[in-house]
Amino acid sequence: MRHLPRMDALLSTGAMVRLQAAFSRDEVADALRTALQEVREAVQAGRMDRLPDFESADFASRLAAGIETSRRPNLVAAVNATGIIIHTNLGRARLAPEAMAAVQAAGAHASNLELDLATGRRGSRYTHVEELICQLTGAEAALVVNNCAAAVLLSLMATAQGRKVIASRGELIEIGGSFRLPDVIAQSGATLKEVGATNKTRASDYAAAIDADTAVLLKSHTSNYQIVGFTHAPLREDLAVLARETGTIFMEDLGSGVLVDLAPYGLPEEPLVSDVLKSGVDVVMFSGDKLLGGPQCGIIAGRADIIFSLRKHPLCRAVRIDKLSLAALEATLRLYRAPNDPFRKVPVLRAIAQSKEEIEARAHRLAGSLAAAGISDVKVMPGRARVGGGSLPQQTLESYVVTVTVAPLSPDALAAALRAARPPVIGIIRDDRFVMDIRTLTEEDLPDIVAAFGGLAPR
Repeated sequence: MRHLPRMDALLSTGAMVRLQAAFSRDEVADALRTALQEVREAVQAGRMDRLPDFESADFASRLAAGIETSRRPNLVAAVNATGIIIHTNLGRARLAPEAMAAVQAAGAHASNLELDLATGRRGSRYTHVEELICQLTGAEAALVVNNCAAAVLLSLMATAQGRKVIASRGELIEIGGSFRLPDVIAQSGATLKEVGATNKTRASDYAAAIDADTAVLLKSHTSNYQIVGFTHAPLREDLAVLARETGTIFMEDLGSGVLVDLAPYGLPEEPLVSDVLKSGVDVVMFSGDKLLGGPQCGIIAGRADIIFSLRKHPLCRAVRIDKLSLAALEATLRLYRAPNDPFRKVPVLRAIAQSKEEIEARAHRLAGSLAAAGISDVKVMPGRARVGGGSLPQQTLESYVVTVTVAPLSPDALAAALRAARPPVIGIIRDDRFVMDIRTLTEEDLPDIVAAFGGLAPR
């Protein structure tokens, strides 16, 4: 340990001076500190009986490689081969090219974010999407914030702070990150009144709980779980009538939120936002980056007077949507308007709508390319994909998977090696094989997968 060189002495050696010219003094110094600490730990643990040659080309090369790695961005594009279309850990919905172009334009230039071009006066950022949302949902008015949790919090804080919110025990949901609906209600300043049982709640339970202090009847769509068997939930229409008769507001946290019918593609159970509003719900909140297929945001749609009160609430500014997400949202919403076909234009919907024959053909193309690249143990098999993102928990879609083993790597080692590729390839392990579900892969992903396998050690 006494023979370890001092930092200032190391930085003045020829090899380190050349590194500083290629990178920077701070980067080289940080890399040296890390390297010296590793040497100290190895010596103390008895794993090293001789110090490295700190002036050698090999030592400098290893430092340079470490610096290059540290310069890589942390957030990178990845290949989603998991079979989960809306994968929260992988960024949820992939944006359409039109949405990406809108983000580029809004980010690279000044824009009329809050400028009324007709009058030259200050405008509202919400006008860029409000009319589109209303046309697509039938709402009187709409507002957009940075995510659906913020949409629920704002809606309750603006309408029920200091008063009661009635919700069914079977709908007190927990979303990702351990955020629970009762906690959101408490944060809004409202008081939660639970009604019914976990598996059965009736409109009469809501009616019996309403008093002069009640502000909101809250329904939450259980989009990330299902209660099955001996169950009952009141119809939206019945709760809407009850809300009108008692002067309360009927809200629904719809979660995913879908604008088009998924039944033709084997997914019949997700309510349309337009149907929810037609049933008499006063305000509905849903996400932009799930089944809608847009950027992260929370969309609030419904009665104009309620939306107006939300827009004027101080919290609205704190949770407002940014210009890049707004640009992506507008472009995505326009893909739902004629002559566009959202099932061809919106990546999430396109992934849902593609036929199993199309998926099978892509699976065989990938398998053939991997075999041509020298991967010998490749199989194509039927599989089942999921929508994901807290949507349709019991629903699966027919798919095909490509499964691989690469000796001598274990499945875990193979998965780790593929995650280290650029772009990383993210699949799953099943039955001691690395599995790639083709429904979540595009044609453009296939060369990246082949390149990632080609970068592995010789098979």
